Amino acid sequence: MYRVGSVLLVLILLLSGCSFFEKDKDRRQADLPVHRQLDLEVIAENLSVPWSIDKVGESFYLSERTGSIVKIENGKMERQRVQLEKPLAEAAEAGLLGFVLDPDFPGSQQAFAYYTYGDDSSGGQFNRVIVLRYSGGVWTEERILLDRIPSAAYHHGGRLKIGPDGKLYITTGDATTPSVAQKPSSLNGKILRMNLDGTIPADNPFPNSYVYSYGHRNPQGLVWIGKTLYASEHGQSAHDEINRIAAGGNFGWPVIQGKEKKVGMETPVFQSGAVETWAPSGMAAAGGKLYVATLKGNAVREFDLEQKQSRLVISDLGRIRDVFVDGDYLYFVSNNTDGRGNPDEKDDKLYRVRLGDLK
Repeated sequence: MYRVGSVLLVLILLLSGCSFFEKDKDRRQADLPVHRQLDLEVIAENLSVPWSIDKVGESFYLSERTGSIVKIENGKMERQRVQLEKPLAEAAEAGLLGFVLDPDFPGSQQAFAYYTYGDDSSGGQFNRVIVLRYSGGVWTEERILLDRIPSAAYHHGGRLKIGPDGKLYITTGDATTPSVAQKPSSLNGKILRMNLDGTIPADNPFPNSYVYSYGHRNPQGLVWIGKTLYASEHGQSAHDEINRIAAGGNFGWPVIQGKEKKVGMETPVFQSGAVETWAPSGMAAAGGKLYVATLKGNAVREFDLEQKQSRLVISDLGRIRDVFVDGDYLYFVSNNTDGRGNPDEKDDKLYRVRLGDLK
């Protein structure tokens, strides 16, 4: 672990009184830049398209889209092999995506993962949710919890999180077929919810269905504040969203997006407007605020739910894929090696910064 001296960070202050609810007039946000120095630490480098961050004790576990799990402990990095039943798909944005440790990981040595694969027998491409077990330095696909979630060249979703209710939540994209997001019978364009054994919870909003909410385009972030779930979502040509998720809610895609409204459909608590693109991905929360990794936005963005304002808190490090809060620190991974960034010779990296320094 080492420090990055004087990395330039840009903080954006919204014009007084301006909110995403009331004054987004399809224009770039009227942000006033303020420059200062923050002290970042690099925890690990030379990562290969990292996608998810999880942590147990003093050990970090990162999934890499290229098909590995990286363990980082006491400043040492170990890339662990993942043995899957199906070969990873090579489509854009595909691969080993979501990863979250079992709540009893020290005892069970299990984790949950989401990956995209090609099916040679049918010629199709799908996503699946699995249980991985770690043994002898290798992660092995032990059990399939949900399979054949239709996939395409883009919009895989892929985020996994275990909620405060002990259930596994899964985001799925619309697989470039927008209309399926409005069909509760389809697994695409949804946030799904299951028991950790893969069964359907009895209190899910739709009988005998994993579907928890629908009308999503490509959601890639999940986080709770208390028992309230928030999700990030890639919009079409800007119109990126931060949504407050209600069980059974219809979040509009492709019928409405951004600030548009329609009876029976939910509008976002924040949205980027018709000009600016965030491409939001992983989410974390601290102090009643949301911290969101953004890819096209090349930043970590803070969303203040009370003030209904948003600002950049970290920039100039390229594409950011996931964020993680632990104690007094915010951790995040860059994603400059994903084919759309401009990596330096030691990208990608896991960083940390004190939350108190972001004020």
